[in-house]
Amino acid sequence: MKKIGEVAAQLGISTDTLRYYEKNGLLQSTQRSDAGYRLYDDNAIATMRFVKRAKQVGFTLNEIKSLLAIKVDKSNHSCHQVKTFTEKKMHDVTAKIAELKRFEASLALLYKSCCGGDESAQHCSILSALEDVDGLSI
Repeated sequence: MKKIGEVAAQLGISTDTLRYYEKNGLLQSTQRSDAGYRLYDDNAIATMRFVKRAKQVGFTLNEIKSLLAIKVDKSNHSCHQVKTFTEKKMHDVTAKIAELKRFEASLALLYKSCCGGDESAQHCSILSALEDVDGLSI
């Protein structure tokens, strides 16, 4: 059994993160010490590694909860379910990347339209373009 600080150091996360994950049902401390410290066994540490890795590849905490539910009850779930779940996440990420590329292109147009001089911003082309909602062609 390891204390919360030991687990946090081992996993490279903060104790606050561990508490947050526990509060949100992603992790359970196995028990508490006589002094009230949260104690974690190897299974809890393995679960936290799973949570950390799933977060690193882009899953949200709610999505990780769903994955953990499947992980805990593998015999009642199929690989197809997990793959479909992952496919949906890939589509979400692809859509977000496309949106960010649109943002980038729009910002580039705004940036190129401005002279960037020291004169007053009263006639700044960036501000004008952002104010002209109907005529915005970026």
